[in-house]
Amino acid sequence: MKPKRKTFDFILMLPPLLLAGFGIVMVYSASMVTSYLEGEPAYELMLKQAMWFVIGLAGFLFACFFNYKFYHKLTKWIVLLLIISLFAVLLFGATVNNAKSWIYIGSFSIQPSEFVKIGIIIYLASVYTKKQEQEYIGDFFKGVLPPLIITSLLVGLVVLQPDIGTGAIIFAIACSVIFSSGIKFRHLFVLISIGFAVLIALGIHMLTDEKISRFTGAYQPFADPDHGGYQLIQSYIAIATGGISGSGIGQGIQKLGYLTQAESDFIMAVIAEELGLFGVLFVVVNIAIIVLRGLFIAKQCENRFGALIAIGISSMFAIQSIINLGAISGLLPITGVPLPFVSYGGTSLVVSLFSVGILNNIARHVNYNRNLKELTTEEEKQPSANPFKTKNKRKIAQSTRRINTKKARP
Repeated sequence: MKPKRKTFDFILMLPPLLLAGFGIVMVYSASMVTSYLEGEPAYELMLKQAMWFVIGLAGFLFACFFNYKFYHKLTKWIVLLLIISLFAVLLFGATVNNAKSWIYIGSFSIQPSEFVKIGIIIYLASVYTKKQEQEYIGDFFKGVLPPLIITSLLVGLVVLQPDIGTGAIIFAIACSVIFSSGIKFRHLFVLISIGFAVLIALGIHMLTDEKISRFTGAYQPFADPDHGGYQLIQSYIAIATGGISGSGIGQGIQKLGYLTQAESDFIMAVIAEELGLFGVLFVVVNIAIIVLRGLFIAKQCENRFGALIAIGISSMFAIQSIINLGAISGLLPITGVPLPFVSYGGTSLVVSLFSVGILNNIARHVNYNRNLKELTTEEEKQPSANPFKTKNKRKIAQSTRRINTKKARP
């Protein structure tokens, strides 16, 4: 008998698709007025987001069926492509919101730093899996330090754009994978300390009045309500106006020129205003399901490479969501980090769907192996021979002996 073929993890498949579909609707609601005022169709950004969703859906399905173990063999090529793309951004990239992070291909724009997030997860999972197998993981200079050279290069190229927010996220994702690989705690402490020191030094070196205002505006928004604190104050107004049930989808006021970047970094503020606490909980609960399910899959996965990838992807979604929600609520500085699956941004949406597709593929392997073990256990519990068949065979044998005995008598 073969194990059951129903290996898809529907608990993990449904939430990202719901969030992506919900995001398309909210992007339309958040951008329709500003698009119209800029002379574009009201559905312009919604149409682009829907197009990227179709591309992301194709990537999601591909990743669901493509064996994640093959990424182990493709690691060198993945890292090489990431380095080339980041250098291409610095040389030929376009500047958007004071960051040279984009490459334009015709009318389409791609942000390579988004691909670094999933790329660094695959790279570190592959390298530290080998270190575990070779039992080098406890040696700092032989097992821990070498992969950090590539990690530092990737993070450094992102920070130079300059995109300190994305660089910090990539660094945090890398730390989650490295910590889960089994290195010693003191080694991790040293790495985190060095990493934060470097990021702070680079941040200070690249400080501008605008970046300073983001930090001061996050914790003292009313000290400068017309400049540094303006965006956060408008976010507060949107959240407070929404209440429990919201003003109704499409009926928000803050998106009408008051709240900038309403369709991207601050889309959760629009959701809070138009759909209230219910809309916020819908997004948060679905993201939490993805993160917790991913960690559960990592725990169940017997393959070290797959377990580290699952931890890295779950951490990626958790870290991005925390930073985005912290920014709109004033708990963290505004760093321009999109909300996974929901915010406007084609590259972010495609990478998020592709990443959760990889997570689903790992879940499929976990479910298949579990079904195989259950089937093997059931077969072992079954008796080697059917007692009823054995009893019948015994009776037939006895009858045959009696007949043969009678025929043998003179």
